[in-house]
Amino acid sequence: MLLTHPNVKPKPFVKWAGGKRQLINILLSNVPSSFNRYFEPFVGGGALLFELQPSKATISDINEELINAYSVIKDNVEELISSLKKHKNTPEYYYFIRSLNPKVLTPVERASRFIYLNKTCFNGLYRENSKGQFNVPFGRYKNPKICDEENLRAVSRFLNSIEITILNCDYKKTCELAKSGDFIYFDPPYHPISKTASFTKYNRNDFSEKDQIELSEIFRELDKKGCYVMLSNSNTDFIKKLYAGYKIQEISANRFINCKANKRKKLNVEVLITNY
Repeated sequence: MLLTHPNVKPKPFVKWAGGKRQLINILLSNVPSSFNRYFEPFVGGGALLFELQPSKATISDINEELINAYSVIKDNVEELISSLKKHKNTPEYYYFIRSLNPKVLTPVERASRFIYLNKTCFNGLYRENSKGQFNVPFGRYKNPKICDEENLRAVSRFLNSIEITILNCDYKKTCELAKSGDFIYFDPPYHPISKTASFTKYNRNDFSEKDQIELSEIFRELDKKGCYVMLSNSNTDFIKKLYAGYKIQEISANRFINCKANKRKKLNVEVLITNY
């Protein structure tokens, strides 16, 4: 079941490693024609969520700051917009905001800090040190769009127009809620194509090969339960062996493997795996 919205279509409100906006048409063409509820346990920027606009959804992520931002946008978007407008794009101010402990801030201040850092840090990267502290340097962008009022309001309208559950938890707990007929899209940290080609450390913990194996087992459990399951990952032999027996499509994607734009290539570096 899908909803149509007459207003501006929402889009991801943060830049996120592994974001799916460039592959959205491929993802949409592989979505089941009908399903009950939509689940996205590694929601990140939520590109497919916002494009698909399901009428019932459960989204989750292990990142506390990200999930707090989704909740604040849903419940307090005008306060958030007012807070975002106060930020400055200077290195001194950036490092001051970065140094704040988010856990002592109000939910709105915390979401404002998170979005501000995402828009002004180097490459929109989310990375934590061993103590769980955000440690990405200042990005030195001339005029970053720190407060996209129109999109924040569009995201808020959408989140309030559907039946949605927003969870800060491990993906396994989210998957326990899924039932036969539900559609689950997994977009986990990717298995590295090489030692330097992939980014798998979004917080202090890596998503290891052991985690990839555990995820494939959850995929199979959901399949047996009667769920529709779709998963994105790297095009590696390791991943393809884990999902042997399911439909595996090799997907072309732009990857920044050369500093010169005219020498960047589309490579079959990703796979899309489905059980239907």
